Amino acid sequence: MSPGLWGPIAVAAGLALVAVLILAPDRAHLPRSRRRPSTAAEDTVLAGAAATATSLVARAMRRREGRLSVALDLAGVRMRPQDFVFLVLVAALVLAAMGLLVGGFWLMLLFAALTPLFASLWLRIRTSSRRKKFGDQLDDTLQLLAGNLRAGHSLMQALAGVAREADDPTASELGRIVNETRVGRPLGLALEEASVRMENQDFHWVSQAIAINRQVGGNLADVLEGVGKTIRERNEIRRHVRALSADGRLSGIILVSLPIVVAGFLGLTNPGYIGLLFRHPIGIVAVVIAVILLLIGSFWMSRVVRIKF
Repeated sequence: MSPGLWGPIAVAAGLALVAVLILAPDRAHLPRSRRRPSTAAEDTVLAGAAATATSLVARAMRRREGRLSVALDLAGVRMRPQDFVFLVLVAALVLAAMGLLVGGFWLMLLFAALTPLFASLWLRIRTSSRRKKFGDQLDDTLQLLAGNLRAGHSLMQALAGVAREADDPTASELGRIVNETRVGRPLGLALEEASVRMENQDFHWVSQAIAINRQVGGNLADVLEGVGKTIRERNEIRRHVRALSADGRLSGIILVSLPIVVAGFLGLTNPGYIGLLFRHPIGIVAVVIAVILLLIGSFWMSRVVRIKF
């Protein structure tokens, strides 16, 4: 190994250690003030350096902090935007050092450039998964809500009870609705905004049904049970369509994963052959073009097998 590589590797390892120690959640069950009431908590040098770094990141991203905060909220990531950006920067430096060690300068640039893209993709995947889970839980949520209403609870009490009993993300979304309503926000508006956040047409129907019922009166439990029955029928049709389109999805997964598997196999069996792509500028350009075309193809195939109704 070249002696000149030890410097970037040491810097990347140090930044990774800072990220792990500072950004990791505190797992202590009792706060430090209760365990040592006579001892004042003092920040370590490492914590101070990390806090300074995250504050600098926060100043640099003031204009885009709102968008990133919304993206983290939708993905269910309980982290400040500056902490997330700092963690992505540390990951980019670590992967860049690994790329420099394995494939040279061009691979270092490739890893550094792809790290923010993969971080954004990870947020989108988490958001999509969270929204899908919310839709899958909606049938059980309506049954719990109707049961609480039949037990004599008010609508707000029923929402708060379901928020305590349900799993995430339903619990967090209903809890947010209850908290917003308690501070003066109209219930109909809070429900509608939740349906927009989750991009769930079924919950939009639920919010409309609750709003109409609050205006004209009637048995809200029966209304919610009727809406729940409609949602169950739609889910059955959706599952049937998904089963019919499983062949196309499987074909897309195979076509997308095949180049990655072949490249990994060649990297293990014949590193010199595949390593030429990462050491020569033309090879780096070919790899970048291949990755871009692979992403475009995977996006196109996902849209072909996605049926909306």
